[in-house]
Amino acid sequence: MTRFVDLTLNGISTGAIYAAVALALVIIWRSTRIVNFAQGGMLMITTFIASALISSGASYWLAFVVALLSGFVLGGLVERLLMRRVEGKPPLNAVIVTFGLLILLEAVAGMIWGNTPRSFPPAFSIRGYSVGGTRLLFAPNDTFIVLVVLGSAALLALLFRRTTLGLRMRASAFAPEVARLLGVRVGGMLTLGWALASLMGSLAGVLVAPSVFVGPNQFDPILVFGFTAAVMGGLDSPAGAVVGGLLLGLALSYVGGYEGSALVTLAALVILLLVLMVRPQGLFSTPRERRV
Repeated sequence: MTRFVDLTLNGISTGAIYAAVALALVIIWRSTRIVNFAQGGMLMITTFIASALISSGASYWLAFVVALLSGFVLGGLVERLLMRRVEGKPPLNAVIVTFGLLILLEAVAGMIWGNTPRSFPPAFSIRGYSVGGTRLLFAPNDTFIVLVVLGSAALLALLFRRTTLGLRMRASAFAPEVARLLGVRVGGMLTLGWALASLMGSLAGVLVAPSVFVGPNQFDPILVFGFTAAVMGGLDSPAGAVVGGLLLGLALSYVGGYEGSALVTLAALVILLLVLMVRPQGLFSTPRERRV
């Protein structure tokens, strides 16, 4: 029973990380209708920046803020300098650009910081809570991760559902020509969407770095699991991204705990295929007419 509880708590913690990456993918999809496969490379770069600051003597919280700001700026630059060049082109063009950007960012990181993974400090203690003399595999740092991700998801849902800015971002994605006629600065909304998504990805990178270390290729599995979570929940649903991330985290934790870690990636692939076959729009996405 203790093992089941530990696996469940571990699944919630790792699932929150997958949810954060899924949220980053959902933001870009909702605001630009593009799946950003370079998200893993973008969050890797900003986490390296935070790691370099900490290594030079800066506090964790300063590095945390700088990573988020760096992500925001990087996302805006990527949209302005790269993605805008393929705007209005076949969707495959944008996918190829994001894959190319992922390879470029990983190569640049290797040249600057090297290919040896480096450690990254957690925000809080990683010593598990003690309950009734039993040490749980859930620590104050895990609590911090879950609360930050849930709070971010709530803010994003509020942005897209309850604010004029969110409505403009969605209108720019779904009907850019109509949005322009209504006075919406479509280019600015697309840039903002990429910036916010990159910020969310940077948050995920800093949160997961103590577990996976920091290296050019260390975050690739996190991107795969985050994409699976986004598809599970529905690429149009921030709430679905969170639920999908948590469900995926629990499922993979149970698989890794009872069947072995070698089957975790295979289990994620099976889950992704099942969702695409049974409910390709996602478990929490309901197609409906959108009006501006």
